[in-house]
Amino acid sequence: MIKSTCDISDEMHPNVQYLKPIFKTFGKKIAFSGRIVTIECYEDNSLVEQTLKKNGEGCVLVVDAGASLNCAMLGDKRASDAIKNRWEGIIINGLIRDSAEINSMPIGIRALGTCPRKSIKNGAGKTNINISFSNVEFIPDCYLYADEDGVIVLEKKAN
Repeated sequence: MIKSTCDISDEMHPNVQYLKPIFKTFGKKIAFSGRIVTIECYEDNSLVEQTLKKNGEGCVLVVDAGASLNCAMLGDKRASDAIKNRWEGIIINGLIRDSAEINSMPIGIRALGTCPRKSIKNGAGKTNINISFSNVEFIPDCYLYADEDGVIVLEKKAN
């Protein structure tokens, strides 16, 4: 990512959506951007695992886990899958685990916090659909930009 979220915001406002600054930063990669891929799931990370095992080059995975604070939707194994398969970053409206390990990995993640409890795996959820949380509508194939100043979403790729 070359331009900062501030510069993109200045150029593209009012056509910018802003994620509320309640998400914590995990991983060594602070700035990332890419085409949005979505998952909607609740306390079941089966689809997160399946998706991160696919090629994610140029993409950011956005997971709406319903803001559940009961279990983690991603840990060090899934973060390793994301790195191996070239995902640019991950946004989770929920929790992660293995944060100490993830914080040493070259991946960018935003999540609400941490929890040691793992999720269930029943295969529940939906992929590649419009999802909405934190006053942002995440539409597959739109673009997300994240850095030290926040996370923004645009309909099209910034120049």
